[in-house]
Amino acid sequence: MTHAADSPPSRSARLPFLTALVSPRTWKEFGYQWLMLPLSVAALAYVLLVFNLAAVLVWTVVGLFIPGIVLLGARGWGVMYRGLAAQFLDSRIEAPARYVRPKGFWRTLGALFVDGDAWRALLFMFLTYPLALAATIINTTVFVSALGAITYPVWRNFLPAQESADGTWHKGSQWGDNYWLDTPGRMALQALIGVALLLLWPWLVRGFGQLFRLLSTALLGPTRSGERVAALRATRAAAVRDADARLRGIERDLHDGPQARLVAVAMQLGEAKAQLAAGTDLDHAAALVDSAHASTKETLIELREIVRGIHPPALDAGLAVALETLAARSSVPVRVTVAPAIETELGAEPQIQSLVYYSVAELLTNVAKHAHAASATVAVDRSASGDLRVRVTDDGKGGALVVTPDGGGLRTGLAGLGRRVAAVDGELTVDSPAGGPTVVTVTVPKGKPA
Repeated sequence: MTHAADSPPSRSARLPFLTALVSPRTWKEFGYQWLMLPLSVAALAYVLLVFNLAAVLVWTVVGLFIPGIVLLGARGWGVMYRGLAAQFLDSRIEAPARYVRPKGFWRTLGALFVDGDAWRALLFMFLTYPLALAATIINTTVFVSALGAITYPVWRNFLPAQESADGTWHKGSQWGDNYWLDTPGRMALQALIGVALLLLWPWLVRGFGQLFRLLSTALLGPTRSGERVAALRATRAAAVRDADARLRGIERDLHDGPQARLVAVAMQLGEAKAQLAAGTDLDHAAALVDSAHASTKETLIELREIVRGIHPPALDAGLAVALETLAARSSVPVRVTVAPAIETELGAEPQIQSLVYYSVAELLTNVAKHAHAASATVAVDRSASGDLRVRVTDDGKGGALVVTPDGGGLRTGLAGLGRRVAAVDGELTVDSPAGGPTVVTVTVPKGKPA
C-alpha cells in the first residue's frame, strides 16, 4: 500500500512558478495594494493634519490636546490596517497594549504625545503612501504590458501604418528607429516576452506584499517592551486577584471558625461569671469554664492551621526541612534534593522561600491526585544562568496540561501556579508526554525578588 506521505507531490506543488498566476494569494495581495493606494492618500493627509495642528496650536496649552487626540486616533487606523492585513495578506498581527490615560492634567497631555504605538502607526501611514504608489504603478504596468505583449499579434492589425526612416511602411510597434515588430518571428518574440512578464508578475506582487507584511508587523504590532508591560500588568492583576482571594478566604475561615468559637467562649465565661457572682450552681459554672477552656484550645489549633496557610512554620527550620516535611506527608514516595547554596541564599528571601514551598506543595498534590505515579522527585538548584530552578518529576501516566484561558487542558491547578510564578517574573514549564514521565519546572530569574 502506498502511504499519503510517500505519494509524489502534485504538479502544482512542483511548479509554483507557473501556478502563482492563478493563486488566490496573488490576486488578494494585488487587490490589497490597489486598496492601499487611496487609503494611503487619506492617511498621508491625516499625518499632515497632525503636524499642522501641532504647529498652529503649539503656542497654547489646552489647544495641544487637539493634535494629541488626533495623534492618538492613529491607533484607530492601526486597527483598520491590521484587519486588512489579516484579510488580504493572511497576516494576523497582535494589537499593541491599549492606551491607559494617566491621572492629572500634565501627565495626560504628555501621555498623548509620547504614546509610542500611536507614533508607530503614524509612521506606517506615512510610509505606505510611497510604497502603495510604487506597488500599484509597477505591478499594474507589468501586468498590462504582459497582456499587451501576448495579445500583440491581434491588436496590431488595428494600428495605422507608419513610415520608417528608410521610407518603408510598417504596421505595429517598433524597438528603436527601424526595428519593427511586424514579422511572424518578431511578433512571436513579443508574445514570449509577454509570457515571461506575466509569469514574473505574481512574484513582483508577492514581493511588495511581503514588504507590506513586514512593515505592518514592525509598526502595527506590539513592541517587545509593550508586550512586556502588558504581561506585567496581567500578572500583577492576577497576583492582586489571588491575594484578594486568599485574604477573603482567611477572613471567611476566621469568621466561621475561631471567631464563632471565641464568641461561644465569651458567652460561656459570661454565664459562669454570673453564676459565680450569685454563688449558685458552682458545679455548672465549673463545667462552663472547662468547656470554654477546651474550646479555647480548639480555637488555637484552628488559628495555627490558618497561620500555616499564610506562612508555613516548617520554613522556620529551613527550606530543605520544609520540603522534606511535604514529602513525608505525600501519599507517593518523594525524594528531595536541595542544593546547599540555595538554603543559605534563600534564607534572606522569605517570599521566594514561600513561593518554592507552595509550588512544591501544589505539584505534589497534583502528583498524588492525577499522576498515578509510583514515585516522585523534587530538586531545587540553580540553572547555568544562575536562575533559581525547582523541578518536580514523577513517573506517572503523563498528559498534564496547563489550563488555557478558554478552558482547555486539565484542571490540575497548574494555571494558578503559573500566574503566581509569573507575578515574580518567573516561568512555569510542563513536559508531560502521554505515558510519562512528567517534569514540571519553576524558574525564577536571578535577582528577581517576589
